[in-house]
Parts: sequence; structure tokens; C-alpha cells
Amino acid sequence: MIYGYARVSTDGQSVEAQVRQLRAAGAKKIYRETASGTKTDRAQLRQVLAQLAAGDVLMVTRLDRLARSTRDLLNTVAAIGDKKAGFRSLGDTWADTTTAHGRLMLTVLGGLAEFERELIRARTSDGRERAKARGVKLGRKPKLTVHQQREAIRRKQRGEPVREIARSYNVSHSTISRLTA
Repeated sequence: MIYGYARVSTDGQSVEAQVRQLRAAGAKKIYRETASGTKTDRAQLRQVLAQLAAGDVLMVTRLDRLARSTRDLLNTVAAIGDKKAGFRSLGDTWADTTTAHGRLMLTVLGGLAEFERELIRARTSDGRERAKARGVKLGRKPKLTVHQQREAIRRKQRGEPVREIARSYNVSHSTISRLTA
């Protein structure tokens, strides 16, 4: 069976043009959704992916209707492939896992995306190490100054309730509980 997935980002837009294209290309059942592409949990997409069986095809008019990033696209295409189903984009003819050429193109794209992720991870790690070497403190700023921390520890040692100390500094009781002498 050929399924279609049509998505628009806002209520002011219409999926009807996409539905017409998908029907003309042979889609028998079309799932329609109004949701931002940045949303990871799209109910209709989840439903159509659950519906797919071996030999089925999921079709979209353009790749950006299915995914906002290469990683999202590859994860979705992998989920489709896991069900032994195919994927086709009408506007991006190279994105068609029902053909050997399309599978090759998506495999190359997947390899490039993985390579890019590794480069980003390496650059981020290097940058973090250089910052630490320069003495840059990473992470959130502490809620309490060093003076306030010492004072809170003294109050805690004198037996004052942790929740009362926390209230006086406008922080959670766990912030005070984590302080050590």
C-alpha cells in the first residue's frame, strides 16, 4: 500500500495541494498534519509509521514536509526501513528507497551526516578543553556566592532547618543540602 504524509506548519496553511499531488502519485491513504517541523512528536507521522508493513511505501511531496534536519530525516527513513517499507519524496527524486539509486544516495547522505556529527563533536571537545586551560568555568553560575555558601554551611551546622535556610536565600532546599564544609 502507498501511504501519503502531508504536513503544514500553521493553521493558516492548507494541506490540500500536497494531498492532490500525493493522490496523483498513487497514495491510497493520506495522513494530514498541522504541526511545526521542529516538533519531534507529530501524532499523524507516528500513526503512519506504525501502520507501515513490509512492501508499503510512505510518500511525501518534499523532504521538508517529513523532516527539518538531516539527522531527523535519516532517523525517520531508518524507522521506515526497519519495517521493510520504502520511502519516496516526489520533489526530491533522489530520495527514493524503492530504487537502488535512491538507497545509495540516502546511504551517502547518512555517511556525510555521521561524519559531520563527529567533526562537530571533536571541535566542541577541543574548544571545551582550550577554555578549561584558560581557566574558564563551565556550567551554570552558582546560585549562592562563596560568602553565602559559607554562611549557609555555618547555619546548617548550628542545626537550623535546611528549608528555612533555603527560603532565606530564595533557593531550593536541595541547593543547601548539597553544600559541604
